[in-house]
Parts: sequence; C-alpha cells; structure tokens
Amino acid sequence: MGDVGDVCVSLAVLAAAVLLSEAARAAAARLLSGAHRTRVLEAASTFQLCCCAHELKLLGEAAPLAAPLGLGLTYAVALVHLETFRGATCSPVGAAESVLRGDSGAAAAAALVACQFAAAVAAQLFASAVWSLGLSEVHLRHRGFGFRCSDPVGGTLAQAAAVELGCAFAVQAAATHARGLDEKLRAHFVAAVVTAAVYAGGGISGAIFNPVLAFSVQFPCSGHTYLEYCFVYWLGPVLGVAGCVLLFEKLIPFLCGTTPVGPDVPVVHKQKTH
Repeated sequence: MGDVGDVCVSLAVLAAAVLLSEAARAAAARLLSGAHRTRVLEAASTFQLCCCAHELKLLGEAAPLAAPLGLGLTYAVALVHLETFRGATCSPVGAAESVLRGDSGAAAAAALVACQFAAAVAAQLFASAVWSLGLSEVHLRHRGFGFRCSDPVGGTLAQAAAVELGCAFAVQAAATHARGLDEKLRAHFVAAVVTAAVYAGGGISGAIFNPVLAFSVQFPCSGHTYLEYCFVYWLGPVLGVAGCVLLFEKLIPFLCGTTPVGPDVPVVHKQKTH
C-alpha cells in the first residue's frame, strides 16, 4: 500500500473518530441535561480532538505530505472540530477561564477537566487499538516499533515553550475577535489561524497549544522528562491565553476606554501534518 493508501486509511480513521464522537454528542443532547450533558459533550469532543491529532501526527511523521496537502488537511480537520464541538473547549485553560470569568464554579470546572483528561487517555487507547490492526503500512511500521514516538521538541525547551505561548496567544486572539465577522466566516477564520500557527511552530514544538492534547499526544514520547513537557506544553499555553485575555480584555479597553470583547467560538488545536 502506497502513500495514497496510507492517506485514505488515515482519513477513514479520522472519519470514524468524528462519527463516534458525534454519536455520543447527539445522544447526550437528547438524553441528558445540565452538567451531565456538558461533561459528556466535553469528553466526546476532547476524545475526537485527541484521536484526530494522534492519527495526523503519525501520518505527518511516517509519511510526510506535500505542504499544500498537509496544510489543507489541517485546515479541514480544524474546521470540522469547530463545527462539531457544540461549545466544548477541550482544554483545561478554557475551564479555568470560565471560573475566572464567573461563568462556572471551581468544582464544575474541575469535573470538566477530569472528563477531558479521561477522554485524552481513552483516545490513546483508541489510537493504539486502531494501529494494532495494521490497516496501512504506516500503522504496520508503527506497530513494529511498539507504538513508540520520538522527541517532539525540535528546539530548546525555552524555544518550544515560547512557540506554544505564541500559538496559544494567536489562536485565542482569533477566537476572541471572530465575533466581528459574519457568522458563516467565523469558523473558517479561526481554522485558518490554527493552520498558520501549525505551519509556523510545528517544527519546533509540534504546535499543540493545548495542555490536555499535549498530555495525550506528546507526553508519552521519549526525549524529555514529565516536568519538562509540563513546562513546554502546559505553562506555555496558559501564559499565552492569559496574556491574550489581559491584553485585549483588560489593558487595551482600559487605555482606550472601550468595552472589552470576549471569546465567541471554542479554540481548537491541531497537530501538524507536514
């Protein structure tokens, strides 16, 4: 099976993850209400995000695509996430932000974060189960190496953390200002910014800019300690989002005497595919 076959198999895996997650979201919307529905939506969307990132990362590393195709796939998957997440943040940073804004209590946010990390672990198990089937040459090779992944950091730890910070800042800013666009263009705008961030920072840190996604996709890889990965993939995004919120919702409105704007669409984070 050649590269085309590998891509087709990976696309099928992505579609399966999205359909499975969408079925869970639809069931939750119909059968559950209140906090229970919110938690299932968060878990299902985080599972979808992590599953897709696992498959795209493997495809990008084992069978690198031409830049236009890789970026196009990144954009398409990010757009699918934005259109299907139903308000889920899929990030502990989003849960913490809701607490600071007074939209959620600490206990409710902690429950959401627990659901996110449980979904991240479930995505690891799902990816390993799919890869063990050996549906493509990429999967067969990865299975032969015991599903091991190499060091995802392509620069120093400080450089990688700075990239994660910058990417998180850019995507958060895009989500915050997307409300000024026509409703039909908002998701496309944020997906384009996500794709640009992946292209710019993917070679240094993998451009994850999401703590729970990094926990699922990057933390199992060799090369650095757990604390070093926390520094890059947890501290970086937290500082990036916090800096964006402070700048656009506190500092600039204070200096200009204007009304601050808040985020309008969930922030989606994707893994590089090129």
